[in-house]
Order: sequence, then C-alpha cells, then structure tokens
Amino acid sequence: MIKVPLTVKGAEKLRVELEDLKSVVRPRIIASIATARAHGDLKENAEYHAAKEQQSFAEGRIGEIEGKLSNAQIIDVTKVDANGKVVFGATVELEAIESEKRVTYQIVGEDEASIKEGRISIGSPIARALIGKEIEDVVTVKAPGGNVDYEIISIQYI
Repeated sequence: MIKVPLTVKGAEKLRVELEDLKSVVRPRIIASIATARAHGDLKENAEYHAAKEQQSFAEGRIGEIEGKLSNAQIIDVTKVDANGKVVFGATVELEAIESEKRVTYQIVGEDEASIKEGRISIGSPIARALIGKEIEDVVTVKAPGGNVDYEIISIQYI
C-alpha cells in the first residue's frame, strides 16, 4: 500500500473530524432514522429517506478518513533535518522575479491543500519545482499562463 504524506496538523484535523462523525453525527442520524420509522410507512417517508442518505454519506466519510489515516505517513516538519532545503511541510516565502509580488505557501498533502489558507499540494507544479531547493534559489514554475520565475526568500519548518 502506498503511504500518503500528511502533516501533523492535517492528521489531527482528520482525527477530529472522524471523532465528530462517530460520536456526534452518527448518533444524531440514528435518532433521526428511529423517529422517521415511528411515523409509519417507510416507502413514502421523506424524513426516513433523507436520514438514510445522511447515514450513507457519514459512513462513507468515516471509511474514507479511516483509510487515509491508516495509509498516512505523518511527517512532523519541526523534527526533520532538512539542511535548509525545501521539504514536505516546509513553509516557503517566494518572490515573483518579474512582478516582485511575494507569496507564502506551506507544502502539504493533497487532502490538506487550500490555496486560500496558503497550503499547496506536494503534487502541484510549484511544490514540485520547490522541493530540494534552498534560499536564494530561483525556480521556474510552469503555470497555465506561461512560465513564472520565483526566488526563494525564506524557508521555515513550523
């Protein structure tokens, strides 16, 4: 089985969601199903069908999260000896050479990626270009609008 990289924060977030699904959402859905069953005829009972659909979604998500956690390689970037290089979990500040615009990204697993929160997937073109590079290195990223050159300003392992 292929191990999927996951940051400590990402793994904790999945564990919290899993606990919520098992201890809050699942019992609430079971209660909804019981209430809907008490109303009688299940064939035409919209409440029952909605609750069963919610149950199906919740159970699917529980299975998905358990699978991700069991196949996860949890990496604590604060304990990795990266020798000043960009590695999985590192937070990198970049400056676009042409526009001088600065951006900061943390390189994370696919499930943790959120461009709004400054987290990019390890499989993204920019992350692939950055891995193994050091401060002051210039990387060229193949973007949909053409190539963009970035200089690495700082690397943090937080």
